[in-house]
Amino acid sequence: MRTYNKNVLYGLYDDEEVILKAVSKATADHLDIFDVYTPFPVHGMEDAMGLSESRLHAAGFIYGMLGTLTAFLFMTWVFTRDWPIIFGGKPYWSVPAFIPITFELTVLFASVGMVVTFYTINGLWPGVQNPSLDDRITDDKFCLAFDISDCTEDEADNLKGFLSTTGASEINVKNI
Repeated sequence: MRTYNKNVLYGLYDDEEVILKAVSKATADHLDIFDVYTPFPVHGMEDAMGLSESRLHAAGFIYGMLGTLTAFLFMTWVFTRDWPIIFGGKPYWSVPAFIPITFELTVLFASVGMVVTFYTINGLWPGVQNPSLDDRITDDKFCLAFDISDCTEDEADNLKGFLSTTGASEINVKNI
């Protein structure tokens, strides 16, 4: 189990609209959010947290082009150098015949590459146990968390006040 050795102050919210407003207010107040946990994707959360757009689609494009190049070059080598047979009246290098396999390898490389990249970036490999703040986060609660390891008691109390004024139904501290 991965441990961070951090004290985390977190508030549990009952509704996605309430946590979205709380995150927007925390970002506007320049509070350092440790993380936001939701049981399902919340539309607009990236904008509320001030996150930039993911670059995963650029990685997917690169992986797809690698698949296209692999398929096209491999079939070119097979049909022109390794096994040059004229069948069905087609020339050795028949590009239209390459299209189905090229398409399939493009999709395969892009999808597998993006999954591996996503898992690597987020540390979601099989067997990895990441610490959980509360079991209800994956069920029906929304969570806004702050790292209070380096905070004074006054700063922690201000964050507790922030969580209570933004509608947190429960406020807890956990060492992860």
